[in-house]
Amino acid sequence: MRIVFFGSPKAALPSLERLLEAGHPVGLIVTQPDRPAGRGKEPAPPPVKEAALRHGIPVLQPEKIRKDEGAAEAIRKAAPDIIVVVAYGQIIPASIINSPRHHSVNVHFSLLPKYRGAAPVQWAILNGEPRTGVTIFELNEKMDEGEILDQLEIDIRPREDARDLEDRLSRLGADLLVRTLEKIDELPRRPQDHTLASFAPRLRKDQGRISWGNDADSIDRLVRAFTPWPGAFTFFRGQRLIIRAGNPLPAYTPPSEPGRIARLRREGIVVGCGEGSAYLIERLQKESKKEMPAADFLRGIKIEVGESLE
Repeated sequence: MRIVFFGSPKAALPSLERLLEAGHPVGLIVTQPDRPAGRGKEPAPPPVKEAALRHGIPVLQPEKIRKDEGAAEAIRKAAPDIIVVVAYGQIIPASIINSPRHHSVNVHFSLLPKYRGAAPVQWAILNGEPRTGVTIFELNEKMDEGEILDQLEIDIRPREDARDLEDRLSRLGADLLVRTLEKIDELPRRPQDHTLASFAPRLRKDQGRISWGNDADSIDRLVRAFTPWPGAFTFFRGQRLIIRAGNPLPAYTPPSEPGRIARLRREGIVVGCGEGSAYLIERLQKESKKEMPAADFLRGIKIEVGESLE
């Protein structure tokens, strides 16, 4: 089946690679433009573009796919049987979606209609969902509202952060995509129940600020949901600290005032939280520095029990 592939981040790579392994010719890849990255803010290509260049597949990078007639014409010339979209990052117009014989399908990392939008993995963790999954659905011009072709449901592991969960879902989604394409003509289309819809908007950096008055489980979900980006953070002695990993201590004795350092342990820093709980910081990152174990942080700075974060 001839394919035009739309995708941008690392999470789209397993689907692209599995399509190629399965023998589907990918004639064209559409991805986001290069964006400034790193300390030098030099333009960096999205991971899908790098993969396209490795495989010798032509690449388009329209700034606005809805307004780019040249991109639309190139897609028509590629003559795909189907368009596959995985985490592309733009709304695709109906004139492109419906142009192939089998129209267009999307690999979405949630159990639609739950968590429509740009950050379904992060919001599932943040809201304490026990399960999530992957949905293959037919695209239309509305956000993640098309008819469902297939779904796969999985448990969210207790210590899984957004990076690890998205990694797992991207691999499972790639396999489900290939299986779906094999039986695309036979699969029933299941309309979504829009009354059950929930939304997963793109995260903002300021949403990652930790409120130590919340209970430790809530703080743990925030840390896991915001890893690796944009990072859950707090302040210590005026310096921003990104918390990368830790462990909730739901009933901590003796309880400590929220935000106060209750204890220094070999594994890290115990901080008081709401409802008599505490949170053990195990890995952290100073502003513009590399991530490190909290034990290494403690070796490089003298901290007193009772000092306050924020």
